[in-house]
Amino acid sequence: MNHDTGSEVAGLLLAAGGGRRLGGRPKALLEHRGRPLVEHAVAVLRAGGCGTVHVVLGAAADTVRERADLPGCVLVDNPDWEQGMGSSLRAGLASLAGTGASAAVVALVDQPGIGAEAVARVVAAYDGPGALAAATYEGRRGHPVLLGAERWAEVAEGARGDQGARSYLRAHESEITPVPCGDAAEPYDIDTEADLAHLE
Repeated sequence: MNHDTGSEVAGLLLAAGGGRRLGGRPKALLEHRGRPLVEHAVAVLRAGGCGTVHVVLGAAADTVRERADLPGCVLVDNPDWEQGMGSSLRAGLASLAGTGASAAVVALVDQPGIGAEAVARVVAAYDGPGALAAATYEGRRGHPVLLGAERWAEVAEGARGDQGARSYLRAHESEITPVPCGDAAEPYDIDTEADLAHLE
């Protein structure tokens, strides 16, 4: 069966964080290679084979819209971003519902060490709207995560606080297709001042 994954697998970028441990600098606006980090993350999802990219914004959303060049992206406002990643995942999945996408590759804006190769591997694990796959690093599950559309409602229901899809993935561990990415990506987060050294 030949999937045109580009039209079926959407990218979902969670970029709402306020960078609390970074002195309140919104992560989407951190500079990487001369441009806002959110632009880099969108480019990675596209290069990895995602069709439409939905970007969930929260902290300084208006400034992100002004400064970041995000043509062709669907920008989703999450007014509840301070409640944690779960609210952003819910907002993003809600925005994807009814778009015709049959899966979403979920990525975090603050993981610039994860590039297009890891995204492409996770996209390649797509095998229909019930698909469930996650990048793994030395056997540990990480991002990106692929969620088939049939799973979105249940994922959203369990997405609370900073959990994101974690509780859902734990409950469906045996159904997850692991996608080893340790040779192609580094899954560090930009969370603290020390982590800013990873940005170029």
